[in-house]
Amino acid sequence: MKHKRQNKLKETSSPYLRQHAENPVNWYPWGEEALEKARSEDKPILLSVGYSSCHWCHVMAHESFEDEATAEVMNRHFVNVKVDREERPDIDKIYQTAHALMTQRSGGWPLTIFLSPEDLSPFFSGTYFPNEARHQLPSFKEVLNTLHNYFINHRKEIQNQCHAVKNALEKVYAANRKTPKLHPKLLQTARDTVVKIFDARYGGFGTAPKFPQPSFLELLLHYLSRPQSDDRHDPQAAQALLRTLSALGDGGVYDQIGGGFYRYAVDERWMIPHFEKMLYDNGWLLGIFIDAGVLSGNPSLTDKARETADWAIREMQADEGGFYSSIDADSESEEGRFYVWDKQEIARLLDGDEMNLAERRFGLEAPPNFEGRRHLYAATPIETIARENRADVATVKRALAEVRRKLFDYRKQRVHPHQDRKILTSWNALMIRGMAKAAFVLCDSSYEKSAQKAFDFIRSTLWQDGMLKSSWCDHRTQSTMYLDDVAFLLDAVMYLLQCRWNTGQFEFARSLADLLIDKFEDDKNGGFFFTPEGHEKLLQRPRTMHDEALPCGYGVAASALQRLGFLCGHEPYLKSAERALTQAAATLAHEPASCAGLLRAYDEHRTPPDVIILRGEPEDLEAWQRKAARCFAVGRLCLTVPNDIEALPPAIDDKKAATGTTAYVCRGSHCLEPLRNLSDFETYLTQNSARIKS
Repeated sequence: MKHKRQNKLKETSSPYLRQHAENPVNWYPWGEEALEKARSEDKPILLSVGYSSCHWCHVMAHESFEDEATAEVMNRHFVNVKVDREERPDIDKIYQTAHALMTQRSGGWPLTIFLSPEDLSPFFSGTYFPNEARHQLPSFKEVLNTLHNYFINHRKEIQNQCHAVKNALEKVYAANRKTPKLHPKLLQTARDTVVKIFDARYGGFGTAPKFPQPSFLELLLHYLSRPQSDDRHDPQAAQALLRTLSALGDGGVYDQIGGGFYRYAVDERWMIPHFEKMLYDNGWLLGIFIDAGVLSGNPSLTDKARETADWAIREMQADEGGFYSSIDADSESEEGRFYVWDKQEIARLLDGDEMNLAERRFGLEAPPNFEGRRHLYAATPIETIARENRADVATVKRALAEVRRKLFDYRKQRVHPHQDRKILTSWNALMIRGMAKAAFVLCDSSYEKSAQKAFDFIRSTLWQDGMLKSSWCDHRTQSTMYLDDVAFLLDAVMYLLQCRWNTGQFEFARSLADLLIDKFEDDKNGGFFFTPEGHEKLLQRPRTMHDEALPCGYGVAASALQRLGFLCGHEPYLKSAERALTQAAATLAHEPASCAGLLRAYDEHRTPPDVIILRGEPEDLEAWQRKAARCFAVGRLCLTVPNDIEALPPAIDDKKAATGTTAYVCRGSHCLEPLRNLSDFETYLTQNSARIKS
């Protein structure tokens, strides 16, 4: 009989925690009640970290957390604490790092880690454990009983282990005492590392399972597109970037019917994904596909960007304005059920010509590729299909769009996967940034409207009393904020201003920059902590400099502060960024490819990207703005400010257009001679923009 008693998770704000509210496990949310219970009863804490769209979290929940016998062991011997890694990334960062130190393996979700009640130091860690021993993993009940006995009988050894892990964490998060002089070829070193692990056959980096690795893609974009160098002529780096983006867009890791990227592929060919869709992946990749489309002139990349933006607006944007967090991999208790097809099912929906097209395009001529069914991928290029049928590409695209529409309309009638309707500030900022890039480059007002709508929601709902909340769900906000929230939003506002100047938004960007420095900067050593001053005392105060599933907030903060500092001529922003880069120098020198965001900030510190300010009458400015949108240079911003805008910051107000339109181009604190006619502006763009062969 199913357990009906509710535990302590029912009233939490997290959809993930509420999924476990009726488990027979006596779960607690992270907080003083659970920690005090562990101390007073001298029981170890069983900390389980996951998120609502995590497939293996669901598997472990079904096998163990819903099982009465397993729950009885957990309740008797442990204080059980559930954490949503999306609401508490601080806790997740600390204990994922501890897991890596203890096991010498990367972590993941679910994270299952056991903590000492005295000081919350971990003494044993794992990820998924099955209900029965298999695949060289012990059963979860075996783990529980063994750890209980060890905790009772080997307390001294556990204390020593906890002490060792705590010391190791202190070293990981300690300030760098050495500040080596960084080699000017550091970007080249990072490029070499990434190209070395590039899979030239199938695209991507490393072996299966394969993640898109957007930090590597941005690093290559940066390397290839600096207009002051010849790096863009590097064919190996160009192949690594463009082959990977093509593989992502054509593979099964992209939803060929509805748009949007799944989280990763389980195979080296990108055919079969892990079917969950995360907002942060799609926001980050949207911006990369836009940039790469301009850099290469490849329309298929911008097509994928459009489809991803359309998917986000259609399926992820809430009526309130913000974007939801994720869509589950499972529906009707099966992974991928919503997305996969039977060939006969498709044949019933299409006419003969359409079916022939679907077979060539989506790989239906090959055997089933997913548990007896078919997951669609772009098996044959549209150009090849056009040649085979002696048709033009545009005709084939229109026919394919009709095929996709029919399949999409049919698929809508299926049972949809669960959607986590939590709105996270940092993840929304990544989508706002990507959407704003799409709006600027594609000159599409619908994308600007979407980005503005999400920004307005964050500013009106999550910006309270000069502080930023990290999440919203069911009309409740989380009081915590993290470095990523503030840094990503500051970066996003800069790109939103590129679509349309708004003085109020510019002043809000300055408020965010001030908040970064006031609450997150290490006053003694420089750089930024992940948690703000006055935050809950945890095992450590994280200071992370590496890109992970998300961009590194530390690197984004340094880059955004530099750009804003040059734009408004505010020296404290530039000094804060410089201190951060000095503090990060040792890490950056040792692992440049793993710190792509920091590396970009360092490179922009050495050679600041251009900031273009267009001034003139609104009817003339649009043509100049469109010219800038069609040319790519990494990090460059183009701000269009009509003459009739009042109350401008001094650094912009002193740049005026007496007649017609004028382009002011500034590099750091140095500005070039104003460009007063469109042909001169086009010449500047041609000479200072990058293009690589697709």
